[in-house]
Amino acid sequence: MQLSSGRIDVDDLADAQEAYHSRGWTDGLPVVPPTAEAVAACLDWAMLPPEHLIGIEPVRARSITAEKAAVNSVMAGCLPPHFPVVVTALTAMLQPEFGLHGPTASTGGCAVLLIVNGPIRRELAMDATFSVLGGADRSRAVIARAVRLVLANVLDVKPGGIDRSTLGHPGKLGYCIAEDEEATGWVSLGDQRLGTTPAERAQVSSVTAVASMAPRQVMNEWTTEPTELCETVAAEIRANQLNYSIWPGNYVVVLPPQLRTHFDAAGWTKDDIANCVFERARVRRGDWASVGKGSVVKDRAEREYPALEAPEDLLVVAAGGPAGGFAAVIPPWLGTRSHAATVAVGACVDCEVR
Repeated sequence: MQLSSGRIDVDDLADAQEAYHSRGWTDGLPVVPPTAEAVAACLDWAMLPPEHLIGIEPVRARSITAEKAAVNSVMAGCLPPHFPVVVTALTAMLQPEFGLHGPTASTGGCAVLLIVNGPIRRELAMDATFSVLGGADRSRAVIARAVRLVLANVLDVKPGGIDRSTLGHPGKLGYCIAEDEEATGWVSLGDQRLGTTPAERAQVSSVTAVASMAPRQVMNEWTTEPTELCETVAAEIRANQLNYSIWPGNYVVVLPPQLRTHFDAAGWTKDDIANCVFERARVRRGDWASVGKGSVVKDRAEREYPALEAPEDLLVVAAGGPAGGFAAVIPPWLGTRSHAATVAVGACVDCEVR
């Protein structure tokens, strides 16, 4: 396999680390040297030629080729079976509705949340239970890191460069979860968004990319009533509307088993949850006065702002450890300026070679 990337000669692993750090090619953590053999192994596994064009960043017209994605994936610690998921994540981020430049260049400081669905979760031993938003397993950690290194090294999305984040959040180092599909009767997020048939669901894997802020943990252990649980979620969303951005977007709600049992007992589906939250997650412009933003209210105090344009904009994910009446609300970056994008693993979206 003929690779076009340049090469640097080093004496040992320690020299390799210093060479990459001194050139600004890392995220501050040690990297795996991307040897030609390791890069070729990733490309072979995904059955992609080095020159395969994954996509083009829409504003600065920078291209991401399979070879450059593989180089950064190896650096992140990926094994060949991880690489198709990295390619899928990048493909989702390059979809027009995601609007890659905005989330990666904004002062708002979001990160790209990846949500993995389908049988590939089991093949890669992704854990969707304990500390699902914290201590990642190997697969979720290296896949998320690979995406971050591609952004930095191929698209120059580095702090102080293209990335103008004022604060950022820890998800910038890696933000990837898997849905706990085996522990719920709900249709998975990927299947919901792809519209797969029941026959296809056992075979199709997918990645959903969402421009997301940091997770906000909520708790309600004092009720089993679904509408009250939805109100707890909606209250956190309303708080985000007031304290951060009033505009609607793709909120993600991660529901662990303890709360899911209450919804299951009442026969509620993800759609029922989304409909309930949609009705409750909205604020009046006048409410901004209660959080120190009264100067923007003016004569529009009664104007209502829904957090979701439609119920389906709420992305409900079944994941988390078994105990505790907790949930997580993950707010969007900046409303409708970036929409979640879902792509099936192995799908070829606008494929071409240049």
